[in-house]
Amino acid sequence: MAEPELFADADSMAAAIFARTGGAVRLALPLGLGKPLSIVNALTRMAAANPSLRLTIFTALTLSRPRPESDMERRFLEPALDRLFGAYPELHYAEMIREDAVPDNITVSEFFFQAGDWLSDEYAQRHYISASYTHARDVLIAQRPNVVAQLFAEENGRLSMACNTDISADLFAFRGDGRMDFIAVGEISDEMPFMDGPAALEMDALQMKLEPHAPYGLFSAVRRPVSDAQHAIGLHVARQIRDGGTLQIGIGAIGDAVANALLLRDAGRLEDVWRAAPMPLVGDETGRFEAGLYAVTEMLVGGLIALLDAGILRREVGGAVIHAGFFVEAREMYQRLRDMAPERRGRISMMPVSYTNALYGDEAAKRAARVDARFVNGAMQASLLGDVMSDSARPGQVVSGVGGQMDFVAQALALEGARAIVTLPATRCTGGRLTSNIVWTTPVVTIPRHMRDIVVTEYGAADLRGQTDEEVIKRMIAIADSRFQTTLAAEAQRAGKLDRDWRVPEAHRRNTPDRVRDWLAPWRGDALPDFPLGTDFDEIERALLPALARLREAALDRVQMARLMAASLWSKPHPQEGEALKRMGYDAAPRLFQPLSARALRGALRAQAAHRP
Repeated sequence: MAEPELFADADSMAAAIFARTGGAVRLALPLGLGKPLSIVNALTRMAAANPSLRLTIFTALTLSRPRPESDMERRFLEPALDRLFGAYPELHYAEMIREDAVPDNITVSEFFFQAGDWLSDEYAQRHYISASYTHARDVLIAQRPNVVAQLFAEENGRLSMACNTDISADLFAFRGDGRMDFIAVGEISDEMPFMDGPAALEMDALQMKLEPHAPYGLFSAVRRPVSDAQHAIGLHVARQIRDGGTLQIGIGAIGDAVANALLLRDAGRLEDVWRAAPMPLVGDETGRFEAGLYAVTEMLVGGLIALLDAGILRREVGGAVIHAGFFVEAREMYQRLRDMAPERRGRISMMPVSYTNALYGDEAAKRAARVDARFVNGAMQASLLGDVMSDSARPGQVVSGVGGQMDFVAQALALEGARAIVTLPATRCTGGRLTSNIVWTTPVVTIPRHMRDIVVTEYGAADLRGQTDEEVIKRMIAIADSRFQTTLAAEAQRAGKLDRDWRVPEAHRRNTPDRVRDWLAPWRGDALPDFPLGTDFDEIERALLPALARLREAALDRVQMARLMAASLWSKPHPQEGEALKRMGYDAAPRLFQPLSARALRGALRAQAAHRP
């Protein structure tokens, strides 16, 4: 194959792509970070301006900057958006979807959404394709893509798929052995870390290459603060991870909490924390990691890099200690990958999800490598019988997608000694109302009850595998919030699934946020910080985030809100109170006629300070 045709202008490249495809582009795009935004936007602009052209896009995880939904969110986010997310362009097709302005000659389908972005959008919901991560490749191939476009790193005349070997690696391999035929086009990013090994391609793999004059920064998935509930979940999960075993965790605050708890466990710093726990603890894996862990995960996250740096991830499989399919994280992680020595970066091997998420294909070797696996994934709701809902808010309305969760649960059941750990906070706030995430039945099922394994909330871990329905119900109620336990038990009893004389055991009757907060308070400033893996938020924003979370919680409860109002008058000021109020656009000093929202925030800041050592 020849060297790729070089372009400096995306519009010229788009015209060449349409010309090569006869005016009908069936475009395969990687999920998340690997989308070549300049190329995609140029193709979208050209198709929107010319109805005779046809553009069909198949992708997932279209990344967008957050959009404030309230005055308080606007005050917090707007001054920081450009600093936190940089000059990351919006995808034109996403703008058209939001404006209900997608022309008839453009079609966009995704198999996984950025969580919550398209929940109320009819176009996105109608064009969503339900597929697990391992099956998405075959769904894509069935669309007969004639163009594959990706963002690449370039080094010494070679290319790297870097953040997205997930499906792309298989597509290039299939084209190489004659099973597929497509035009490969790429955009070069100087900020993308060059990942070698299976992620690397020779330059002649591309037919067209874009080197734009105005490159853009990579999307940063800004880390959120880890709450008391999330830290508690991490502490419970850490007792399930076996030394010498295999680990998978995901992105987000719970993943950060799990990684932090494992770091503390290896340092011998959790005995006092666990000893002080106000609830029974499940799991005996509490020692240091003498043999170390190996990670096989669809997503490379900052928590895994932290475990690699600490030497906890050191069990090698094929020369690597981490096998991963894709990444999108905070910009700090991209920088760490770029700065790593090549031999160290080589211990992270980016692979297709057909490798990470499935056992078929060299199954014997995978089974030998994935010993004592623990696959940790989040959920939205879980039923008393062990059904798990992870991708929808209500029937038919997709929040995100199945992704790889089903893949890893299936692996856990197929591998000897493996476990699937589903994590979720016990409660959530919906429409200004507190509800339980442990329910009698879920409106949608992502993982069915016959695949139930371990479920973890801030109130403990419920080991469900091989248990009777009645025992499963008892164990699930034991990790539910106590404000909902009586109702949950009554529902199960009415259904004839729970002995009518059964009562919640005394040890589980005080499952409340205050009890968790009091348990963790002595360690919250040091071992259990808000941002255990670092953050792009500045010092004042870091002080504001927990207070804003407390304010949202209080908005559901008049008593809690009254306490915050009282705290704004009588409690000791937060050390950074004036700067925090000013950052939010309020007067720094208390005033008699200040807005109620300012007074409530002041109270939340003071209440937050009172609960920290």
